[in-house]
Amino acid sequence: MSDLKTYLTDRCAYVDAVLDLLIPSAETAPATIHKAMRHSVFAGGKRLRPILCLAAAEASGGSKESASFAAAAVECLHTYSLIHDDLPSMDNDDFRRGVPTCHKVYGDGIAILAGDALQALAFEILVKTPVTVRYGAGALVTELARTAGSLHLVGGQVADLEGEGQKLPLESLRFIHENKTAALLTTSLKLGGMCADCQPEELQALQDFGMATGLAFQIIDDILDVTQTSEKLGKSAGKDLASEKSTYPALIGLDASRDEAHRLTQVAHDALAVFGNRGGRLRELADYLLARDY
Repeated sequence: MSDLKTYLTDRCAYVDAVLDLLIPSAETAPATIHKAMRHSVFAGGKRLRPILCLAAAEASGGSKESASFAAAAVECLHTYSLIHDDLPSMDNDDFRRGVPTCHKVYGDGIAILAGDALQALAFEILVKTPVTVRYGAGALVTELARTAGSLHLVGGQVADLEGEGQKLPLESLRFIHENKTAALLTTSLKLGGMCADCQPEELQALQDFGMATGLAFQIIDDILDVTQTSEKLGKSAGKDLASEKSTYPALIGLDASRDEAHRLTQVAHDALAVFGNRGGRLRELADYLLARDY
C-alpha cells in the first residue's frame, strides 16, 4: 500500500483525467456554459468524494476503474451543489477552491445553468457504470437521486438557510450537517462499494462509516472557519460567524467540537471491522480528514 499522500495525488489526477474526458470541452457550443462548468469543476478541489468512492470500491474487492464513472458523477453533483450554494441568494460567497466563484465570473444566470447542467451530467455519467450481480443502473441512480433531493442535500440546504440568525439546538444542527454534507459523502462510498458488487453487510458498513466521517468532516469545517484564513481555506473564512449561523464551535466550543470529531472518527473506524485489512485505506482517509487544516 502506497503512502497516503501519494495515493491522494494519484487518485486526484485519475479523477481529473476521467472528468476531462466526460465533461464537454470549453469549445463545445454553447461555449459559455461549458467554460463555466469547467471553471468550477477544475478549480482545484481536493476530490474527497470521488477518492472515497474509489477507495470504497477497492476495499470491496474492486478496482478504481470499476468505480470511475461513479466517482466522476459524485464530483459533478458535488460541484453543482457548490455553485448553487455560493450564489447571492444562498451563502453568497465570492471564492471557492481558491478562485472566484462561478457567478462572480459568469453571472448568476449562467452559474445557475452550469449547476443544473452538472447535476444532469452526473446521472448521464453514472449510468455508464457496468452492472454487477447485485446492483444495476437503477440501484445506482436511486442512491444518488435520493441523496441529491429534498430529503438530504436540498433539505439540508433549506434547513441551513432557515437556521441563519438563530441559535439552533444541537439536534437541528446535526440534521443540517448530516444531510447537507454527510449524506453525499456517504453515497460516494456506497456507490463505490456497489460498483465492486459489495456484500450487503459491506454496504451497511460503508453507510455507517460515511455518516460518522461526514459529520466529523463538517465539524472540522466549522472549526476551520473560525481558526484559519481565507487564503488557507480557499474560500471566505469567518462566514459562519458573519451570517450568524449555528455551528458546533458556536454551540459547544472549540475543544468540545474537536472531541466530538475524534469520537466520530473512532465510530467510523469501528464500522469498518467487516473489511478487515481491506479497510486500511479508508481508515487512513478518516484520520486524514480529522487532521486536515484546510
